[in-house]
Amino acid sequence: MPVLTRLIPSPVVVDIRPGALDDLGGVLADERISHSGKLAVAVSGGSGARLRERLEPSLPGAAWYEVGGGTLDDAVRLASDIRAGHYDAVVGLGGGKIIDCAKFAAARVGLPLVAVPTNLAHDGLCSPVATLDNDAGRGSYGVPNPIAVVIDLDVIREAPVRFVRAGIGDAVSNISAIADWELAARVKGEKIDGLAAAIARQAGEAVLRHPGGVGDTGFLQVLAEALVLSGIAMSVSGDSRPSSGACHEINHAFDLLFPKRAAAHGEQCGLGAAFAMYLRGAHEESAFMAEVLRRHGLPVLPEEIGFTVDEFVRVVEFAPETRPGRYTILEHLDLKPEQIKDTYADYVKAIGS
Repeated sequence: MPVLTRLIPSPVVVDIRPGALDDLGGVLADERISHSGKLAVAVSGGSGARLRERLEPSLPGAAWYEVGGGTLDDAVRLASDIRAGHYDAVVGLGGGKIIDCAKFAAARVGLPLVAVPTNLAHDGLCSPVATLDNDAGRGSYGVPNPIAVVIDLDVIREAPVRFVRAGIGDAVSNISAIADWELAARVKGEKIDGLAAAIARQAGEAVLRHPGGVGDTGFLQVLAEALVLSGIAMSVSGDSRPSSGACHEINHAFDLLFPKRAAAHGEQCGLGAAFAMYLRGAHEESAFMAEVLRRHGLPVLPEEIGFTVDEFVRVVEFAPETRPGRYTILEHLDLKPEQIKDTYADYVKAIGS
């Protein structure tokens, strides 16, 4: 009888600990990612640039490229700039926009990508997707997984706390996304990748049930691991299904309908997840999720991020249009505006003030 198995696309190195950044050069050499030390390091003008002075002595063979923003043009320009060099790998050092630009550029020139995030705002740091602004708004581009992820928890502590909190919302939303995937399997016969679902669910549960907070190294370790695992789950399944359901449809609707007023990705996903759990009748789970999000200082009501009830109703009604073909509790219920408004009023009562 043949032994069947599969290869799981995942980083060769995942180094999450205080002080990890100080050992970056040695880690890459030890793991044969860059023996020569010839690296193209993409940095922002903010957090990444501030770390350049600290890292340059330990990366003498690196060339540094400052990236202006998170657009497709920025990523194409970065790829063009590094193409002429003979590098072993591309390092993305900074926030999500810089890492996504570096992901795209590395894929374009055929080099491995080392992700070195300076905050934990969302699960894109290890996903096979680069999200970049373009002329049509915002696009998602398939790219290889990072070959290495290095997260220095001392650096994460220095990031604006809102960005860390946002990562909590994105991780916890996995639980709602998996519930949507299971719904699609029951109603539409959609196939579930059990391994991807297990990885994503446990990542979300680990963050949801951890008693610590953003000032706790143990909690930051779990959150960073959860975001990495969420990215790996997406690689295993071949799409964003393990981490993206009604929660992310609601997030995308906020972004598209109110691009100048939208909150952070993870803030909107967490709020969307708590409401989606209520929609599917999981009222106790919804209330518990809202309680945890509140404990971490995250919004659970649209008013808390500057939106009226009527605007939120419009968001929820529009949300299914953001991901055509994806079946979630929103498509399943197909609620009309008055039904959304009534259900939202019940949700507010259920989660308390």
